[in-house]
Amino acid sequence: MAKTKKIDQNKMMEILDWSYDKALNGLPRCPTAQELANDYLSKKNSVDEAVNSLIKWQNSKCGTSGFISGLGGIITLPVALPANITSVIYIQIRMIAAIAYMGKYDLKSDQVRSLVYICLCGNSAKDISKNIGIKLGTKLSKSAINKISGKTLTKINQKVGFRLVTKFGQKGVINMGKAIPVVGGLIGGTMDVVATNTIGKVSKKTFINN
Repeated sequence: MAKTKKIDQNKMMEILDWSYDKALNGLPRCPTAQELANDYLSKKNSVDEAVNSLIKWQNSKCGTSGFISGLGGIITLPVALPANITSVIYIQIRMIAAIAYMGKYDLKSDQVRSLVYICLCGNSAKDISKNIGIKLGTKLSKSAINKISGKTLTKINQKVGFRLVTKFGQKGVINMGKAIPVVGGLIGGTMDVVATNTIGKVSKKTFINN
């Protein structure tokens, strides 16, 4: 039986940073966030339609065993990162980053990275942003984003890390170890489709004009 490991905020940040890096730079057999965004933009008549279609696809596919097992690059995870949690976060971060890219934001920006992390918190995103003086709910201007200080980014990351540790702890998946779920039912339980849909909507409000 695999030894379980508890995840603290520092470990959660490792998961977030690894996932963001792979969302931008790619995993085997997995399109990057930019490629995903361009694919949807090429098939739809507007950015709004493309974003809605992406979120809908994410909700319908993320809970299937084929989708998770198709993440070939997940086997390249650093040993210290739990695959079950990291795979969920990677999928959601890639969706958020793709939406940000559709909104013409610079995914290499530290500020945009932290906003992507905030969106992962779903309905809690507004509370986190309000506490640090950022207003979510309407598209943030690029100039406003660029003014977010390094000190504020640190606060954002700390609050997101804490919130996600709490979230996954409540779902009982923090201590599931290294095993990758391959049964549809298990993955359906781990990948909360309702939460993913909420995250998609929060991301759209943050990065796309209403």
